[in-house]
Parts: sequence; structure tokens; C-alpha cells
Amino acid sequence: MLGKGRAADVIASIPDVGDQDPTSRNSPVVFDADTEEESLRQDLPDEAACYFNDVNYPDGAYVKSGSVVLRCDSGVWVEAGPADTDNP
Repeated sequence: MLGKGRAADVIASIPDVGDQDPTSRNSPVVFDADTEEESLRQDLPDEAACYFNDVNYPDGAYVKSGSVVLRCDSGVWVEAGPADTDNP
């Protein structure tokens, strides 16, 4: 586990992408991975990347959007934790 200072450094280095623009290409975001992700994956093809406001991010990439960090998981953004550098 990372120490508080190191975790804050890691979070600070993640691109801050803001909110999704509904007029841009965006991959779906799942906040409750246990219930939403499984049903969503049945409706979507497996992709090796995610999109956020027309920008392509590779599988495994992290972005900050508002107060959360999201991780690209096969074409779906999954909540990875808080984006608060004071409380990582």
C-alpha cells in the first residue's frame, strides 16, 4: 500500500478530464461495479480502449473525473477510488 504522500503524488499525476461531454464519444462509466458492470458488459463488445470526450485511453489507463478516479477496463470506465489528494 502507498503512503499518504505517495498516494497523493500518484493521484496528482492522473489526467483530470472533467465531466463527460454528451456530444463527444464516451465509454460508459460504472460506479457500482458489482451490479451494473455485469449487465452492461453483456450489451457491449469487449474493447481494448475507453473514450472520454473523444480521447482514446488504453485499457488500464486512469483518469480523474470530478471527485473520482476512473480506470479503463475493456471499454468501460470503472470507479477506482476518490480523486481527493488530501484523502487518497
